[in-house]
Amino acid sequence: MSTLARSDDVFELSDRTRFSAEGADPGVLADIYQEDCNIAVWQRELAPGLKPQLDPFLASHRRLQASMIVSPDSVFSSISQTLGDCEAAHSLSKDIAELVDMFCYLFELKQTGLRLTTLDRAMCPKFHVDRVPCRLVTTYQGTATEWLPHDAVDRTKLGRGSEGKADEESGLFQDSGQIRQLSQGDVALLKGELWEGNEGAGLVHRSPQVPTDVRRLLLTLDFA
Repeated sequence: MSTLARSDDVFELSDRTRFSAEGADPGVLADIYQEDCNIAVWQRELAPGLKPQLDPFLASHRRLQASMIVSPDSVFSSISQTLGDCEAAHSLSKDIAELVDMFCYLFELKQTGLRLTTLDRAMCPKFHVDRVPCRLVTTYQGTATEWLPHDAVDRTKLGRGSEGKADEESGLFQDSGQIRQLSQGDVALLKGELWEGNEGAGLVHRSPQVPTDVRRLLLTLDFA
C-alpha cells in the first residue's frame, strides 16, 4: 500500500498495533517476520575478550568510516584489511562476520551493505523512520540507539510535521519516559517503511547524544 494513500487508508496504517520482541537468545531476531513486530532485539553481552579491547582500538581509529558490500564468505577478510592487524581488529572482525552471516541467513541474502563508523556526535539526532526494508544496528562502544514504541508516537509530527521543533517539544511523544534505548552490544533489527505491509509503521528511532570526548562505534547492516 502506498504511503500516499487516501486519508482513510492513512488512518488505517497509523491505527495499526506494533510490538517489540526482546530476549537474550539470538533466535528472537526471527520474530521480525511477525507482521506486528517492528523491532527485534537480541539483548547480548559482548564477548569478554572484546570489551576491554575497544577503548584502545577507538583511540587508534578515531576517524573510522568503513562502508562496503560484503558476503558471509568475504566479510572477515574485507573488514580485517580495513581495521588492520591487531588483536582488537581480529576480535571485532570475527564478531562482525558472525553478524553478517546471521543477517544474510535470516533474510536469504547473498550480500549485505556494511557500515562501521566512529561517531562523536549524534548522526541522526531527530526521531525518524528509515526507508529501508530492515536494518541491523549494534553499538560496540558508547551510548546506543534510542527508539519509541509504536503506540507512543504521533507520526504527524515526524519530519516537516515537527515544524522545526525539537522532538521533546513537537508533540511527537507525550513523555520522555516513553523513550526506549538499546544497550551496548545489543543487536537490533529495525523494520523500516519499505518492508512490505509495514508502510506507516516503520520503527521510530534516533541517534543518541554523545557526551564530550566520548566516541561511539556503530555497525549497521542493510539489504544490498
